[in-house]
Amino acid sequence: MRIAVIGAGAWGTALAIHIAGQHELNLWARDPEQVRSMQLDRENKRYLPGFGLPERITITDSLQQAIEGASLWILATPMAGLRECLTDIDRLVSPKHWPVLLWLCKGLERGSGLLAHQVVEQSVKPLKAGALSGPSFAQETAQGLPVALVVASAHEDCALMARQAMHHAAMRVYANEDLIGVELGGALKNIMAIAAGVSDGLGMGNNARAALLTRGLAEIARLGQRMGARAQTFMGLTGLGDLLLTATGSLSRNRQVGLALAKGASISQILAELGHVAEGVYTAEVAVQLAARFDVDMPITQAVHRLVSGELRADQALQALLARAGRHNESLQTDQ
Repeated sequence: MRIAVIGAGAWGTALAIHIAGQHELNLWARDPEQVRSMQLDRENKRYLPGFGLPERITITDSLQQAIEGASLWILATPMAGLRECLTDIDRLVSPKHWPVLLWLCKGLERGSGLLAHQVVEQSVKPLKAGALSGPSFAQETAQGLPVALVVASAHEDCALMARQAMHHAAMRVYANEDLIGVELGGALKNIMAIAAGVSDGLGMGNNARAALLTRGLAEIARLGQRMGARAQTFMGLTGLGDLLLTATGSLSRNRQVGLALAKGASISQILAELGHVAEGVYTAEVAVQLAARFDVDMPITQAVHRLVSGELRADQALQALLARAGRHNESLQTDQ
């Protein structure tokens, strides 16, 4: 089986390393200089240093070469690059000839407020396609440490193909039909991870972090249910699981953003030093717009948006949350 991974960031590269344990794989990167470096060094020194690229991985900057002969395409672009990537592939191959398509991006499209599957539906249809999500750090996946992922799709072929490609060694792949819940959980947990980083950076303690994440999960579920997601999705791998990992793990870029904000660094300085995409920074603004559209109260999301936009300092954002009046505890089974 030959598989194409489109996008050679940290997560795309890590997944390619895992897949290459069982299958032939084409790994595409847009930057020819990066491709030459990876071909020469057999390592992605820019985004995932320290991990060798198996010989089964063919590295290319030709999109045509990357997708040719592959029976599964995995888009590993940031959310901001998803629509452009789909358009580029559409110019090369008619959608009726596309194989199973999966995407890794977690976020909301700026401007439209769309989830990834909605961008795909607007760009190319009909397709056998789905989201690959779940709690996963690239470095640990590349190391071969245990990881569990979820394929969200209405098409059974997507889960079957994903399992055939990836369900080996220390990786397990599960199926879920709730695309909205899976994608929204993956997008909004990045915002909560920034909030958790701020709380920890200000020395608020474990009690505060636990309360913050519990309330954050309630926010995510409220919006998700209004948008048609299932409540139980947010208690699974792509809800609670991904939230806990991203909000508490030392490898989390979004958590690092929060920690730096707590120290008084500007968002432009933080992103420049990070060198990677931190989706929560861009997702916060779009999430606030979605909350308004669906009339959902999301105070943590609003505070993070005001913080990353420079409207509030970290201590002011946290104080705004602490000053909120108490209310009844909300169950994930309701959309109150």
